[in-house]
Amino acid sequence: MDPQTIDQVQLAGSMAANNLSVMGLFDHADWIGKIVITGLFLISILTWAIIFDKAMKLHRLKTRASFFEERFWSSGSLDVLYDKIKRPTDPMQAVFVAGMKEWRGASDKGILANPTTRSGIQARVDRILQVTIGREMAQVETWMTFLASVGSVAPFIGLFGTVWGIMHSFIGIAQAQNTSLAVVAPGIAEALLATAIGLVAAIPATAAYNKFATEIGRYGARLDNFANDFVATLSRNLETRSGEREETTGVAGWARR
Repeated sequence: MDPQTIDQVQLAGSMAANNLSVMGLFDHADWIGKIVITGLFLISILTWAIIFDKAMKLHRLKTRASFFEERFWSSGSLDVLYDKIKRPTDPMQAVFVAGMKEWRGASDKGILANPTTRSGIQARVDRILQVTIGREMAQVETWMTFLASVGSVAPFIGLFGTVWGIMHSFIGIAQAQNTSLAVVAPGIAEALLATAIGLVAAIPATAAYNKFATEIGRYGARLDNFANDFVATLSRNLETRSGEREETTGVAGWARR
């Protein structure tokens, strides 16, 4: 038989023996390649879990914020609304409760009746609102750093797996002293598998991070606007009470005359 025909038959048999499926490539990899591929696969699963969880939480936060804003503006009294909230269930309620708690404490101590200390109380309420917003936004931004890290680091981890796989493949070629496709293909495919999984983890993480960062920024601005409206409402209520108190004092003084 012709030697060229024999080589072709051996090459076909070798290629048929190689399993080029994903699991076959994983089994063909050495222990470092398996660690890289397994790690990227687990990171990808965790990334998708975080994406779904974060999307549902942001949707729930926006829905609750709209509902509470409607209650805030339709409520006839802030004290009545404050008494109805047993426990804050979202950041906007937490901001409202923190401000009302400080305002009520000052009112119970009679500090609001003194014009000289009134402006200091308003500044303190505004400061407490900003601190509460910062604390609540830190909880909303949970796992955002992880998504950013996956988007930037996962491709490099996959690239490391690719470089290591190609190096491992070249070593195998040198040991086999054979440059046929049946010898080269499994190692190259295994190396490219690491890069593919790295991109599978990085692309959704980067896209989700950009989307969530925009939505979280809008939600933070929404909390800031609510805090400003809340402080303005408290200031108007205080001016109304002061005007009524001065009018009552004036009427009482006129009656004594």
